[in-house]
This record gives sequence, structure tokens and C-alpha cells, in this order.
Amino acid sequence: MIFVVGISISLFIAALLFSKKNKSGADKILLCWMLLDAFHLFLFYLTSTEQLFDYPFLLGLEFPMPLLHGVFLYLYVASITDFLPDRKGLIGLHFIPALFTYAYLIHFFMLSAAEKIAVYQNNGAGYELFQTIILLATFLSGVAYVFWSGRLLAKHRKRIRNEFSSIGEINLRWLRLLTIGIGVIWILVIFTQNSLLIFSALSVFVIVLGFFGIQQKHIFSDTPLIDSETNPNTEEPTVEENTREKYQNSGLTNDQGEDLFKQLSTLMSEQKVFKNNELKLNELASQLEVHPNHLSQVINERAEVNFYDFVNTYRVEEFKMLIAMPKNQAFTIISLAYECGFNSKSSFNRYFKKHTGQTPSEYLSSIRKLKNV
Repeated sequence: MIFVVGISISLFIAALLFSKKNKSGADKILLCWMLLDAFHLFLFYLTSTEQLFDYPFLLGLEFPMPLLHGVFLYLYVASITDFLPDRKGLIGLHFIPALFTYAYLIHFFMLSAAEKIAVYQNNGAGYELFQTIILLATFLSGVAYVFWSGRLLAKHRKRIRNEFSSIGEINLRWLRLLTIGIGVIWILVIFTQNSLLIFSALSVFVIVLGFFGIQQKHIFSDTPLIDSETNPNTEEPTVEENTREKYQNSGLTNDQGEDLFKQLSTLMSEQKVFKNNELKLNELASQLEVHPNHLSQVINERAEVNFYDFVNTYRVEEFKMLIAMPKNQAFTIISLAYECGFNSKSSFNRYFKKHTGQTPSEYLSSIRKLKNV
């Protein structure tokens, strides 16, 4: 039953993506991946119910499929984070192992139905070396692509903190869920080699993907996950990097940088632009009439933080000022946090604790105690 549910949800997600207008490259990749999942689960369902021999033309089609799941995970992550290579030929290279496998199996596909069934019934007699190579390639492919996808997510997380002031909707927990899910399946492949357990896990993965995926408004709507105007291919440095070396050829003089930082500080303190919960580096640079790279440089060098931390520090200080005012005692903590520019309770609590070492509730209790002393 679990395989039927997994197949149904895979096809349901694929149908939603197929009907979506203005499909992005990531949508098309996810669509193909869901169809692959559905077909792979279908083949195993036939195998587990001993019906596969009734359809001998399907025998052998499943062997290269494990080499494709890691590829689709990587391509989807790379597409969403905009790390996908521009050259289509480089993308095609990832499918070569699976294509070679299918090419090798041409002889098997040309066998009669009785001969194919005999190979299966004799545990792959005549294809022992092939099965060993496929098993090893599956191990290596799974580990490599899960690791690679994780690296892209970590790299992207660093990058967006230099371009966005709120990352609740673009920090890609969704993609981490996919990566972890595939990683768990590959652990089962490597350490158990129990087909029933592995495909049960794949079915659960698809079910969980459908449950959480339907909540991702950017996946099934026409709204892009990341605004292309933020130019995500421009990799801004993190504060951990050597900023002096990074910006030595930027063309921004020390006096210009100092003047820009003063303008920025004035804009933040007097106009309180940080209250815009969707404030982006490009928007702020436009208001100051400077290049985004120069603005990022000034923040990194003079404030010694990235854009995300810079803006949210102002938001925290604004909250601390508002919560101390008697007239605001009637308001809830989260309503004041929204007033300061935070766009979710979780991001507010997380950043406030990081900045002050206390939760908002602990901070509120501490200032009330001081007032009563």
C-alpha cells in the first residue's frame, strides 16, 4: 500500500508542476524527478507483488535509475540556488553513467521474454560483474551528489546573508529536507541493501516531500523563489573572508567609503528603512545611489558584519527601545517585532537570542525587574 501512496503522490506533484504556468528550470527538473520516482516505485511494486514477469519488456529498466536520483537532487538544488552551469553540455555530463548503463543493457533488452526472466530467476546469471559495478556506482553517486548538494546549500546560505535582510523564505529549509531525505535513503542503500526497506523509505520520502512541498508557495505558484533582480550570481564575500584582499580592486576610496557609511547610518537611524521586512541590498543601494558591491563592501569593512546581520541589529535595537516604552506595554512581543521589520516569530527569536544572549521574554523580564528595583 505504501508504494501505491508514494506513486500517487509523485504523480500528483508532477501534475501540479505540469499545470503550472511559466515553469522555471527548477520546476521542470522537479517534474522529471517526480516522474522518475513514480516509475521507479511502480517497477518495484510490480517486483514485490511478483507481477513484473508478466511485463517482460519492463525487465532491466530499473537498473540505471538509482544513478539518476542523486543527479536530479543536485540539479534541482543547483537550479534553485542559481549555481547551475550555463553550458547545457556540462549538465548533460551528469547523465552519462546512466546512459552508458542503458547502452550496456541493449543486449539484455534484445533477449526473448523467457531469457530475460531466466536471468532474473537465476539472480542475474551472466551479469554478476555488471551488478557489482552498478552497486558500487550507486554508492559513489549517492554520496557524491548528496555531499555536493549540501555544499551548494551552505554556499548559498552565506551568499544570501549579504543580499537579504530577511531570509525566512529563502534560506531553503525545503532543499535541506530533500537533501537529508535522499541522504537517509542512501545510508540504507549502503548499509542494508534491503530493497523492501529502501523502497519503503523512498515512498515515505515522496509522501513527506508532498506534505511539506505543498506548503512551499513558490513551488506550485508562479512566484519566483528568488528575485532575479538581486543578481544572485554575484558572490559577495562573508565577513570571515579577508575583506581587504577581496576589495582591493573595487575602486572605492577610503574617503568615499567613510562618506557612504555615514549616509547609510543616517538612512538607517533617521528614516528607519530596516522596518521594511523585505529590504534587500539592491534596494538600499538604489536609495543611496551607489553600486550594491560598494555598499556591501562598506558594510563588511566598517560594520564588520554581513548585510543580514547589519539590518537585523538595527531591528533588535529598535525593538529594545519600543519594548521599554510604557505606552507599548499593551502590545505583544511579536507585534512589536513585526513593527521593527522582522517577518516571522522564529527569525526574530533566533536573531534576538544571537544578538543579546537572551530570549525576548527573558529580556523583557530583566528590564521589568530593573524598573522595580
